[in-house]
Amino acid sequence: MTEVKREVFGQMPQEEGGGVVEKFILKSDSVKVEILSLGCIISALEMKGRDGECSDVVLGFDTLEGYTRKHPFFGAVVGRVANRIAKGRFAVDGKEYQLFLNNGPNSLHGGARGFDKVLWSPQVLPNGICFFRLSPDGEEGYPGDLKVWVTYTLSGRELAINYRAQTSKTTPINLTNHAYFNLAGQGSRDIYDHEISIEADSYLPVDNTKIPTGEVAAVQGTGFDLRQPVKLGKHLQKFQLDGFDHNFCLPGPPPARHPPTGRAMEVHTTQPGIQFYTGNNLDGSLKGKGAIAYPKHSAFCLETQNWPDAINKPHFPNALLRPGEEYNHTTWLVFNTA
Repeated sequence: MTEVKREVFGQMPQEEGGGVVEKFILKSDSVKVEILSLGCIISALEMKGRDGECSDVVLGFDTLEGYTRKHPFFGAVVGRVANRIAKGRFAVDGKEYQLFLNNGPNSLHGGARGFDKVLWSPQVLPNGICFFRLSPDGEEGYPGDLKVWVTYTLSGRELAINYRAQTSKTTPINLTNHAYFNLAGQGSRDIYDHEISIEADSYLPVDNTKIPTGEVAAVQGTGFDLRQPVKLGKHLQKFQLDGFDHNFCLPGPPPARHPPTGRAMEVHTTQPGIQFYTGNNLDGSLKGKGAIAYPKHSAFCLETQNWPDAINKPHFPNALLRPGEEYNHTTWLVFNTA
């Protein structure tokens, strides 16, 4: 059985509309998840280790104030298009669109005020919560009124996140959740003792602004070959990598494990890609829960999604949603103790 509770988390500043932000607590016998109506943010996720001790394994803030200031999308649903669009430009049916540039020369995670920074309308379900919003035509430069539903359901050790959308005009869309995990417990210094494996035979090399070059490269013989579990710290050292911020082209589910505590997480998805990000831009300047600083490599993200900049790469999976169609993708996070 899953228990669902709701409580007030805070109130948005007046300049942001002043709405009430609610927190929804989903609890099963093995996992507790807290989700905000602001940005559909996963603000806490508690799971047991092999010693039976519960730890919160996602980065975030204790109060609403942390989430209304600038932060790197902790726990949020990002959209209308997750990841980067080169030069913030794309064309649909011959019409050119220009988006706000918020990541060097590119547009990232929906623009200046994406899905992560807005209030969603909640509907409580027996085992979860469904959030809805209408992204109006022209919001952040995107075409079409887009209706979006994000549903979180908890069943035992499995958290499912379903994304659905319908549009009035053809639009690019790519939705994901940007939770930052540390299976040793949030606030732990690094993720070097985590084991990661991603069942992907290929990945997307990127240019120096992190836009895919267009090549779909084999992982064989490179530092991107994560088909067998690797210890993250040793692996980064061995291949002299500063960290990962790359899309892996998926057939299978990536598990992450933290051997010292026995905590493990598997990610399954209907999406064709997963962005594995190792918190390279965390620099200790942000203080999170319990006023703990979050340094570089203190968490990882496994963002299930379409391939980055797919709207500008005809040979990448389709990124467009047309009127009359439904965007429908699900990601399942399974939390285990090994």
